[in-house]
Amino acid sequence: MQIALGPILYFWPKAKVKAFYRQVAESDTIDRVYLGETVCSKRRELGLEDYLQIAHELRESGKQVCLSTMTLLEAPAELAQMTKYCDNGEFEVEANDVGAIPYLREHGVNFTVGSAINIYNHEALRRFVDMGMNHWVTPYELSQQWLTDILKQPRISSVRSLFQTEVFAFGHMPLAWSGRCFTARSENRPKDQCELCCIKYPQGRTVKSQDGKQVFVLNGIQTQSGSRYNLINQLPTMKGLVDRIRISPQPEGTLQWVDRFKANMSGDNPIALTQGESNGYWLQLAGMVKAG
Repeated sequence: MQIALGPILYFWPKAKVKAFYRQVAESDTIDRVYLGETVCSKRRELGLEDYLQIAHELRESGKQVCLSTMTLLEAPAELAQMTKYCDNGEFEVEANDVGAIPYLREHGVNFTVGSAINIYNHEALRRFVDMGMNHWVTPYELSQQWLTDILKQPRISSVRSLFQTEVFAFGHMPLAWSGRCFTARSENRPKDQCELCCIKYPQGRTVKSQDGKQVFVLNGIQTQSGSRYNLINQLPTMKGLVDRIRISPQPEGTLQWVDRFKANMSGDNPIALTQGESNGYWLQLAGMVKAG
């Protein structure tokens, strides 16, 4: 089972992003890296050319590289940018909006279906395989049993060798996207005058209930889970079922967590989850639950 590093979901300064990927290039435990802005098109610290430069450096270090498209397309300019990602001519593309898939299919580009594109049954999964998908990232709330049931269906087992399955295993789970920017609203700013205030929150802005429990993380137009999803102790249950796990980049300690996941692939080095972590969805429990 391989380890993938998802796209950076937060808005970091360009220098921090480049320094981060220099460290990623030196890692021997990361097999696949996703690059690109998937949340907000106004975040222009890095453009496509910057990501392509990073992609070349990562590929030279032995990493598989995949370019990730935006999740919510709201304007013609964003559609044009998506087509540029699809037309990169070198790297696989992760489609996070279904609008990218017909274009990728028409041009014969290998593509990954991101978790924001809801695939909840074997019929939907087979449809995307028939369209040329060679990789999918399961929806966050998909449990081990649910995934097992989908993959054992005859229409899927007959084409199982044509695609790989990836599970989001670490990070705050993106739950929803909106036409409104909640980070800007939290600072009493209109969306079109946000002044890119989300750069002040390198791991999002927390939202707590009246009793002090962290229930959400605001990340621009994206709302994330308040608890950090962590499946490090469920890795042994994924053998033979999951081809790759995804770790979402954090402002600090990401590569240390990559090494911990690698060390616990067989369950030999489990780690006790903290109060702010959860693993419920994989266990068919409420997403906020911490169990096992």
